[in-house]
Amino acid sequence: MADTPRKLTRADWAKSPDAWAGHFEGKSLGTDVTVLFVEIEEAGKGARLHTHPYDEVFIVREGRARYTIGDQKIEAEAGDVLLAPAEVPHKFVNLGPGRLVSTDIHLSLEWIQTDLE
Repeated sequence: MADTPRKLTRADWAKSPDAWAGHFEGKSLGTDVTVLFVEIEEAGKGARLHTHPYDEVFIVREGRARYTIGDQKIEAEAGDVLLAPAEVPHKFVNLGPGRLVSTDIHLSLEWIQTDLE
């Protein structure tokens, strides 16, 4: 764990200077949490089925999505928070209209993903 304050600039994690999309791994801050900032503009697009060896928390900040977590299909909208437990296959798709914006918290110091599709 971090023993002193640390800072990342937008250039350290953002995909572009004008979008809230990108990620940082916890090890860059000396902590056990990796954060993904997700923006998906197009309805029907999203993440393919995958797993992680740790829990993942999804915070839907804008838009609507259908999450498949294990055998469950869950529709979520802005303000909803979901959990994908460790080793449980999951994916999501933007339902539209408009963009999907989420903050995804990986309870790990690094991003570890096994793609299943």
